Amino acid sequence: MNPLWSYFWPLFALGLLLGGLAGSIWLRRKRRLALLVGAAVALAGSALWHGPVGAADRFAATVDRSAQRTLTDFEMSQIEAHLRRGPLSRRLILSGPADDFQRTELVRIMSATPGVSRATWSTGAGLPLLAEAALASASGFLLGLLLAYLVELHRRHNAQWKW
Repeated sequence: MNPLWSYFWPLFALGLLLGGLAGSIWLRRKRRLALLVGAAVALAGSALWHGPVGAADRFAATVDRSAQRTLTDFEMSQIEAHLRRGPLSRRLILSGPADDFQRTELVRIMSATPGVSRATWSTGAGLPLLAEAALASASGFLLGLLLAYLVELHRRHNAQWKW
């Protein structure tokens, strides 16, 4: 399974569930506090998923193993590849002796590794994985709000008919 899928789908599903619940409470009872609490719980859930639950460590280990397997298949044993840490991001850092051709081709090949946003030989910063987790949770939350709004519109439209 793709490491991105296994990392991000629970966050999106949590945001979707909380967005639908908070949206239905907000639309039926007119309590804006439900939106704030729902959004806060979704963001806190993404932080818990990333850290204490250990999803970020599992993600990093899976991607690092896949990158090392690719390097082993190409018989590049002197090259090391690992995700940038501090904070953890999806940028793959390559290190070791290589000529110009190997450097450009390894960047191209390793960028295609599932879960990697970009491979590079420098230690530049990328978007932290925790920020991407919060974005996934927030997008699920917004979609949940939209679905709650559509369900409420349907309910109000059907309420006008008295058979």
